[in-house]
Amino acid sequence: MKIKPSAAIRNNYNEIATYCKETGEPVYLTKNGEGDLVVMDIRAYENQKRALEIEVELLRSRNERLGGAKTYSISETLAMMDRVIENTSS
Repeated sequence: MKIKPSAAIRNNYNEIATYCKETGEPVYLTKNGEGDLVVMDIRAYENQKRALEIEVELLRSRNERLGGAKTYSISETLAMMDRVIENTSS
């Protein structure tokens, strides 16, 4: 983890951008000694965001299952998929 004063983004943008892109790590910027912003590579941000979205979906599915939602075996799922494929092919 890298921590820099907020002025570093003005003075060392290219260095910070290179660091974020090469390491995938964020840079924490401070203002008056306190945490202020986080700068990170856009690919790392999008990957992190997508991972969180997947986690939320998995938790939602888990809670539905624990709440009594119907579940399907692998063979039932495959049979449903086969029916869908047959219906779209004809």
